[in-house]
Amino acid sequence: MNKTIIKLTFTLVFFCIFSCGAQQTYPLNTDFEEIPQGSYLKDLNNELTSFVGEYKANFQGNEIKLFISKETMRFFKSLNIYQDALSIKYIVKNSAGNILQNTQDMIFEPNQLRHTIYSRGTYPSENIVWFNYGGTNCKVGWGSIELKKVNSTQISWKYVPNDIILDDSRCPPGTDINIYLPETKDLIFTKQ
Repeated sequence: MNKTIIKLTFTLVFFCIFSCGAQQTYPLNTDFEEIPQGSYLKDLNNELTSFVGEYKANFQGNEIKLFISKETMRFFKSLNIYQDALSIKYIVKNSAGNILQNTQDMIFEPNQLRHTIYSRGTYPSENIVWFNYGGTNCKVGWGSIELKKVNSTQISWKYVPNDIILDDSRCPPGTDINIYLPETKDLIFTKQ
């Protein structure tokens, strides 16, 4: 019995030394192409925290609420790295108060792209965080978003969707392919 416990303990220690210790931590904006796979890009300078919160803006008759949270050590499979990141969920309502799109209560799978908005880095000297947006149905709207901290209660929004060619083989007829997020720049969101 004691030999089994000793073997098990030795195996666990050996595993931890080689798997846990292999991960290296780097500052948030380190070029992910220059680091080993499985590394961790950590928000060492606390650049993300000031963006966390609930924000609201109006654009072309719609009310948009952003819910920004910080995730520690989120795994990005496509890059094979861990990274501290901001996640944006949102609700878009029309002028009558009807919900056009709502991701606030969605639970995202680890490798899900659709509806996800995750930060990929910052420009600290400009108070900007940039994001990748996975788009909605049939990847419509996928693109990049930048948030710039204007002051302690306001952020400026810039969203640039990429083009996508759709046909019936890529997107079934009748699928909602509207982009509800504001396709604009310099839209001011106010912290609630």
